[in-house]
Amino acid sequence: MENATSARKKVYVTVNVDHRPDGTARPNRIIFENGRSYEIDRVKSVRRAASTKVGGTGLRYTVRICGKETFLFDEENGKWFVEAKQEA
Repeated sequence: MENATSARKKVYVTVNVDHRPDGTARPNRIIFENGRSYEIDRVKSVRRAASTKVGGTGLRYTVRICGKETFLFDEENGKWFVEAKQEA
């Protein structure tokens, strides 16, 4: 049986992003389909990686939101996703 904290699903989100002259992107806010919005406090790192929890690849942003570290993925086709917790 899977631990409730490890059950995840891929959720596509709207992301407000600043595109810089050097070609890099800095995500500022994540907005879920239900309207919930979260400001990104800090981008800690960016690297090409796969999501081992929900599948998918692209640029993985390690971000801090409300003091908690999480991943935000840019599939590089204009689609962003997070590894959201499954609701019971």
